[in-house]
Amino acid sequence: MASLALASRLRIPLSRALVAALAVVILFNGSYWAQEGLMVGDLLTSLGLVLIGIATVGRLWCNLYIVGYKNNTLLTTGPYSISRNPLYFFSSLGAVGVGLTSESLLVTVTIALLFAATYPGVILAEEKRLAGLHGQAWTDYVAHVPRFWPKFGQLSEPDRYTVHPQQFRRHLSDALWFAWAAAIVQLIQTLHDSGWLPAYWHAF
Repeated sequence: MASLALASRLRIPLSRALVAALAVVILFNGSYWAQEGLMVGDLLTSLGLVLIGIATVGRLWCNLYIVGYKNNTLLTTGPYSISRNPLYFFSSLGAVGVGLTSESLLVTVTIALLFAATYPGVILAEEKRLAGLHGQAWTDYVAHVPRFWPKFGQLSEPDRYTVHPQQFRRHLSDALWFAWAAAIVQLIQTLHDSGWLPAYWHAF
């Protein structure tokens, strides 16, 4: 469908636009919980860092399998044995984690909703392409591997796997940007606390 193809093509520019908009919000949003002297802000940050850690390791795991194989091989082992879209699953955890480090539930929910509104169309477009490339093998794969939420009980990994180290190295930054984003958010909060950067509102 044309709409699915359009969603796939617009994924990167749309994602960048959403990130830019959220960055502006976070830049001038102070922590309501810190303002009230509550521990909720610290708890949100801690939970966010845990999710970012899981997302980073998960994306590295996915890239280990997919780099060098994405366009010509149907991946069905490792993270791709428990979810058809594990990269998007771990990315969603990382995005929510970054939102939590802002110590704002409103920012976190907004990020989650934007992700939920953007990526289903992208996933459907990619799955349509894979169905055309792999035919019956794709149909069999779809029959027992969930689209998004992992089914960890059916994890299947080979004893040996050929990795493409040069390509894998070039994709390392893809897995680390959630940690960088969290560091930037923490820097912004430090600037707010020190008075160097004004906070024009304090969202929950």
